[in-house]
Amino acid sequence: MKPILVRTDWRTALVVALALSLSAGSLAEGPPGNTPSELVRRAVANEIKSNNLGPKYMCRQRKETPAGSQTKLMVETRDAMVGMVVAYNDQPLNQQQRRDEYGRIERFVNQPAELERKRKQEKESAERVSLILKALPDAFLYEYDGTETGRPGVGKSGDQLLRLKFRPNPRYDPPSHVEQVLTGMQGVVLLDPQKQRIARIDGTLFKDVGFGWGILGHLDRGGHFQVDQADVNDDNWAIARMDLAFTGKVLLFKSIDIKSTEIYSDFHPVPPDLTFAQGIELLKQQQAAIAQNQLSCCNSK
Repeated sequence: MKPILVRTDWRTALVVALALSLSAGSLAEGPPGNTPSELVRRAVANEIKSNNLGPKYMCRQRKETPAGSQTKLMVETRDAMVGMVVAYNDQPLNQQQRRDEYGRIERFVNQPAELERKRKQEKESAERVSLILKALPDAFLYEYDGTETGRPGVGKSGDQLLRLKFRPNPRYDPPSHVEQVLTGMQGVVLLDPQKQRIARIDGTLFKDVGFGWGILGHLDRGGHFQVDQADVNDDNWAIARMDLAFTGKVLLFKSIDIKSTEIYSDFHPVPPDLTFAQGIELLKQQQAAIAQNQLSCCNSK
């Protein structure tokens, strides 16, 4: 049976990582008057607020899988996310590939029903993100495990981050199959206690975990994910990296085989009222500038 291929973009990155997935050592002393769970609860509330009210961005996404790499330009609009492929295996698209890519994304403007379907899918993904985030303070038991210093791609460079180990809370009862996977997860979370943001979640499945009472499927023991967030612009944070590695089954016979690394960079704020059509034109301009720079580099050699 052919494995199911799972595609993600930077807006849905966190929901894929957490919804599919989401120790011992000397205890470090945390901030006085704050328990680890309280710190997590505050950070989660701030993450949800940011997801709902934060600024919109354009960025570059490079996704690498065993089959190769794909680079996209991404931009958030008031309608939905626009993603335009600009390279395969780090090779720019040729003229025909660019035309095909323009046609692919322009269909959302030419066919309103397609855009509405895309908007609905992104809304459902955002709702699942919220479910998982809201579950984090109660689904796990946390303990202090020292500190780390923020660096490019993880938190804010120079800021002190708290390191918390987590393991399943045996008293937690998942309200739906979305949160079910959390019962088999353990790992580490990095928090910025001043900014009240999550800089990293690194989790591993220590046992097979079923979802949908074992009827819909399961994820195999050893599955792993890591999601890094960083300050990308004036205390505004965004996902900078996501690593996924999972195997399992869906509907008892369809294989899940996910292995990918996604890196997000070159963040630039965009107007909050940008339409989908305007987003396409903005990405076309960016792609043209990239192509011109590459041509100039080639001519200078």
